[in-house]
Amino acid sequence: MRSESDIVRAFRGVRALCLGDAMLDSYLDGTAARLCSEGPVPVVQVGDETHAPGGAANAAANLRALGADVRFIGIVGPDAPGSRLRSMLRQLRLDEGWLVEDPSARTLHKRRIRADGQYVARLDDGDTSRLTPASASTLSQRVDEALAWCDVIVVSDYGYGAAEAAISRLASHGSTPLIVDSKRLLNFAQTCATIVTPNHAEARIAASAAGMTTVESSRVATATSDARTLLMLLDCQHVAVTMAGDGALLASRDGEMTHVPAHAAHNAADIGAGDSFASALSLALATGADAHTAVRLAVEAGWLAVSQPGTAVVEHQQLLQRASLLGLRATTKTKTLALAEFTERLERARLGGKTVVFTNGVFDILHAGHIQLLREAKALGDILVVGVNSDRSAAQLKQRGRPINPAADRIALVQALESVDYTLLFEEDTPAEIIRRLRPHLHVKGGDYDDVSLPEQEAVDSVGGRVVILPLAGGHSTTALIDRIGALALHQTIEAFDD
Repeated sequence: MRSESDIVRAFRGVRALCLGDAMLDSYLDGTAARLCSEGPVPVVQVGDETHAPGGAANAAANLRALGADVRFIGIVGPDAPGSRLRSMLRQLRLDEGWLVEDPSARTLHKRRIRADGQYVARLDDGDTSRLTPASASTLSQRVDEALAWCDVIVVSDYGYGAAEAAISRLASHGSTPLIVDSKRLLNFAQTCATIVTPNHAEARIAASAAGMTTVESSRVATATSDARTLLMLLDCQHVAVTMAGDGALLASRDGEMTHVPAHAAHNAADIGAGDSFASALSLALATGADAHTAVRLAVEAGWLAVSQPGTAVVEHQQLLQRASLLGLRATTKTKTLALAEFTERLERARLGGKTVVFTNGVFDILHAGHIQLLREAKALGDILVVGVNSDRSAAQLKQRGRPINPAADRIALVQALESVDYTLLFEEDTPAEIIRRLRPHLHVKGGDYDDVSLPEQEAVDSVGGRVVILPLAGGHSTTALIDRIGALALHQTIEAFDD
């Protein structure tokens, strides 16, 4: 089974068709210290002006940043915003040649005015709803050509006409995954979408238009109800309703409903978060991920997007790091068990002839010595259980401001090692009581305990176990490592003072 990290790595080189409303987003940032004399509105002293691809252009930028090879089809006019947007796409290594320039169109342009970080107004301009026959024909031809080339199709429809002009062409997408992110979902009812990704409000609007809304006790419950309705209204396999800080609700045609929670984001700015969500979801599906895994990765991408100011683009490396954490959480769930369940599992293993090995430590700063010790400990038997001292017991044992890293981080790093089967956090100063409960065949200690009377020796003897002392690798020591770091910091401080 592929990990989330493997799926994100496979994003590179996926051929993605992005179809939708091309926009230019502009931000005018300044300060406001007084009200206008002509009316009760703030006077904004404009400072910086920045620009970014917006709308479907932001979805295309996200797909490219996540590693995909992208063909972006949208509509622009022969104007300054269109020229600026084309230039920005080139800078992002997106081929702007797939855009259709219509002589009668005005490029969609959204200008946001912010004073001291707060939004004051948004000015919208542009019109791409009425194409000339020649432009409509060019749009259809480019969609057909891209459909024959792509691995996945992303429709990013903001309701300005570009996506709707190509709806009839999407019927020929065959088995290629089709992801529809639209503010007018009912227009795509017959496109045989793989998944549609409305936000909570869009799902409500679509359900209301069909006269099938219900009032529920929570946003998740409401999204569940609306998702069921959308599955009846739309020819699609899945519905993923995004709910900002509440994550996403995935509903599938087989009846399965899954709530994927999100992480809290401070100072969240949700401009373009839906594009980041849909882009990550699309590429995950294109690599063969199941819908649930794809939505989990998409929620992570959305979190990354709202954690950034302005129109957000999520980079491949950013999502890869989040995917690694997802895998680590899954490992944590698999490897960390309550003591009672440990005892039961190990008893079954013993009855099956398995050799249980136990070792323990603080593992404050994981180093090569730890890794070799754990690898050699696992080689002595079939199942390796590692006890990790809690923060309280670690502080009692090590003192001197230890531990450096909290228990959650220390146990997560140990859990991530392939040689470790299970981990257990314990509060006591010694693992004697755990040894009595787990009854390991072997209790492994590092070479620094050679010729030392172990406080848990009696517990090992009482369960019929045996202590094995393994030599330390290359004299590695967490304490020595911390001392070297401290000495280096002191040396740099002295040098800075001398300068």
